Amino acid sequence: MMLQRSQRVLETIPVGSLGLIPLKSCQQLGQQVNDYLVQWRHSSELEHKSNIAFTGYERDSYLIDAKTPRFGSGEAKGTLADSVRGNDLYLMVDVCNYSLTYKLYEHTNHMSPDDHFQDLKRVIAAIGGKARRITVIMPYLYESRQHKRSGRESLDCALALQELVEMGVENILTFDAHDPRVQNAIPLHGFETVPCSYQMVKGLLGNVPGLKLDSDHMLVISPDEGGMSRAVYLANVLGLDMGMFYKRRDYTKMVKGRNPIIAHEFLGSDIEGKDMIIVDDMISSGDSMLEVAAELKNRKAGRIFVFSTFGLFTNGLERFDKAYEDGVISKVLTTNLVYQTPELLKRPYYINCDMSKYIALLIDTLNHDVSISELLDPYERIQALVKKYQMNQPIL
Repeated sequence: MMLQRSQRVLETIPVGSLGLIPLKSCQQLGQQVNDYLVQWRHSSELEHKSNIAFTGYERDSYLIDAKTPRFGSGEAKGTLADSVRGNDLYLMVDVCNYSLTYKLYEHTNHMSPDDHFQDLKRVIAAIGGKARRITVIMPYLYESRQHKRSGRESLDCALALQELVEMGVENILTFDAHDPRVQNAIPLHGFETVPCSYQMVKGLLGNVPGLKLDSDHMLVISPDEGGMSRAVYLANVLGLDMGMFYKRRDYTKMVKGRNPIIAHEFLGSDIEGKDMIIVDDMISSGDSMLEVAAELKNRKAGRIFVFSTFGLFTNGLERFDKAYEDGVISKVLTTNLVYQTPELLKRPYYINCDMSKYIALLIDTLNHDVSISELLDPYERIQALVKKYQMNQPIL
């Protein structure tokens, strides 16, 4: 079963006229999503298109222009170029897009996640309660790494979610949330954390020939105890065994807000000669990921493939370049849900997993007020991919 637009979506009346508002941080991805929506709705054989309930259903673009200009002091405002009254709106924001800049007292300032989150709120404020419904698509969940309290700490992610729903946001869609339990902060509103497993597996199978997808030749690895559920899911879906590392930390010291890691200890079966898939939600600096890969190589692992939804690469690509040259890693797969540098896209070891079609399917389905449960479970689609790969059919 391939990831196609379900015909049953067309049997219900849309919640409202569809509007897509990608903030400046997410414009390229937003344009790709819009292209899919336009293509599908132009080509659909819908007999009710002329019905008044489907007003604005088929258009040449669903994009609504929103701007967040800044004053010389760094303050800003949100503006909309079009009316959004009665619309079913989908706002897209990439809080990790540090490539955007603004002037602050004649200094050039790179936008931080805080800046992007404030701009999102400014656009919601500009909507002014006139929309039929607002859904925020925030691929990397703002402050998701500050999701629980240890001692005297702020609970930033929970506060951010509450702030959004208080402003009128009905649904929040994110991808591979660091800890989905943060949704407990807004129990009466929609919160979905969408998996990227299908696109990752598709990227690997479409670019790496000769893989043997069985437990004798491949292992799924969790780099720490926090990512166990992702690794367990992928291992079960692909029929592989799994192993995990746990971090031994020095709790007498604090470096950059965290206790430094002393060693990575491995729990799992024999890995000699087997290909490895290391699964995690994000690559931040990438240090722990590369340390885990090196540990696996020391234990005589075969090829190492890194799966990570968000490739932030906060310390640059040099260490990954060296790891690739040294044969420690073979491929790194991340999505286009966060900003990708042109340098990253050119790397020979990098595989880009495009999520735009998936997001368009989610938006199209939600606009018709239809359940997205089937879209959130990629099991059957992954099985179909594996079968095609084993039969030497092209993975498109």
